[in-house]
Amino acid sequence: MGSFQKDKTFHCDVIIVGAGFSGVYGLHRFRQLGLNVKVFEAGADLGGVWYWNRYPGLRVDSEWPYYQLGIPEVWKDFYFTERFPKGEEIRSYFDHADKVLNLKKDIQFNARVNSATWDETRLQWTVTTEAGHTATAQYLCLFTGVLHRQYIPGFPDLGEYEGQVFHSAAWPEGVDVTGKRVAVIGAGATGVQLVQELSKRASHLTLFLRRPPICFPMRNRPIMPAEEECWKPYYELLFDASRKSPIGFPVSRPTKGIYDVSESERNEYYEKLWKTGGFHFGAGNYPQIRVDKNASRMAYAFWAKKTRVRIKDPIKRDLMVPLDPPFWILTRRSPLEIDYYESLDQDHVEIVSLAQAPIQKFTERGIQTADGKHREFDNIVCATGFESFTGSVATMNIQSKDGVYIKDIWAKGIRTYLGILVHGFPNCFLSYSPQAPTVIANGPTVLQCQIDFIVDAIAKMRAENLERIEATAEAEEGWRQMILEVGSKTLAAETDSWWTAANVPGQPRQFLTYVKGIGNYETECRATLDGWKGFDVRERPNCGKDGVDSKATD
Repeated sequence: MGSFQKDKTFHCDVIIVGAGFSGVYGLHRFRQLGLNVKVFEAGADLGGVWYWNRYPGLRVDSEWPYYQLGIPEVWKDFYFTERFPKGEEIRSYFDHADKVLNLKKDIQFNARVNSATWDETRLQWTVTTEAGHTATAQYLCLFTGVLHRQYIPGFPDLGEYEGQVFHSAAWPEGVDVTGKRVAVIGAGATGVQLVQELSKRASHLTLFLRRPPICFPMRNRPIMPAEEECWKPYYELLFDASRKSPIGFPVSRPTKGIYDVSESERNEYYEKLWKTGGFHFGAGNYPQIRVDKNASRMAYAFWAKKTRVRIKDPIKRDLMVPLDPPFWILTRRSPLEIDYYESLDQDHVEIVSLAQAPIQKFTERGIQTADGKHREFDNIVCATGFESFTGSVATMNIQSKDGVYIKDIWAKGIRTYLGILVHGFPNCFLSYSPQAPTVIANGPTVLQCQIDFIVDAIAKMRAENLERIEATAEAEEGWRQMILEVGSKTLAAETDSWWTAANVPGQPRQFLTYVKGIGNYETECRATLDGWKGFDVRERPNCGKDGVDSKATD
């Protein structure tokens, strides 16, 4: 627990909600500004999604050295051991950051926020938690990320099942599936990692999926300390380059368009990207594949040719790697895999297409599908994703200055300015948020751009004797329209995914991603500080001791 655990009521300059990457970086940066900062975290330790997610096979899909914070005193003495570190290693990184920065003294764990209200007279937020805290602060930072609130579809008779069923983000401690009959529902990034690992343990594994993912080879490898030591002198240059890049880590990009090269030149370039692994086949690809269907088919054809040969079973091959794309490549998250397709090709692994045989109901012992088949399981894992973008924020009962809950405002469609502020919520900031480059870029890179902007905005406010900042409705609408307009020109707008809030029934479908790249995003954000473009900023009212504006009584 944090050192202020006994202080159930307190005031500070900044309250941060969440102790993942955003919360840690925000705490560090606000301290540097000389502010009194406290953090509320629902979990029992640091890490955010890396605290909650502990399923077998978990690892990050952003490559070393970019999946970390650019804090020299932290990275100089921490050494990763793989190109794509496991979840345990990310948790070790957070432990190291705490030892270096003494983070936990300002963090209250096991304290889930359940309300936040704004006082327009005192210009402060009041935040309460389920643990009984009541705190006030001038600034509120909702650094809860986009992948926290678990989503499980409303499967008929789910409660009838007598075996173990759980969401992948809530993997129970001590669960061992060795020799068990296991079902995995979902084929996103988590489902891919689970299949790779559980197929090595379970006696029988069944994958239920709506449509196959388009996975890229991870090409993971060990990172030796000597290699990392050689690179550390260049870390600051690499991190700076990552912030100027489109997706958060520098990649080689083609100098010609896809129609300006011959087929052999294109395939030679694709082979280079393929051998490199990771997200290079996506990030380093020809930009036309994101907007041009014919170009997209070219990229998919190369991917399918490389991948189909890895599955010997013809039925599984056609289901998982069809000749025609199940959706436009790179318009949904492309999971990175190690041996996913070989895992699926094993005899004890079954694939059920929910497009052909939807889940009809759960029974006491398993799942019955619409084709009349009943399958029995010892464990059912729901790798069914999250209420992305809105879930964690919407459940905290945050009210606007007019007393309207943010969940009700966003029920009609998400609106932000810069992906950082919301009209009606003064002095309230978001990080790793909707309408930013969040889902298509390296997380730590995006959030550091956002939090550095927030810190600099508050520093500028203090220098100019300003106490209140709020996005204007006009600026918010302009940002929303820009996101929609630019997104509509990409093929991603045609694909249903959590990128478009289409994964949860009832959510308004809308394009929610800034697709012009991190470098452009940070430039656009910082340009608004010159003259406070799109903001309503005010000085503190001249208040008497009772909190009444004395000017109003003159």
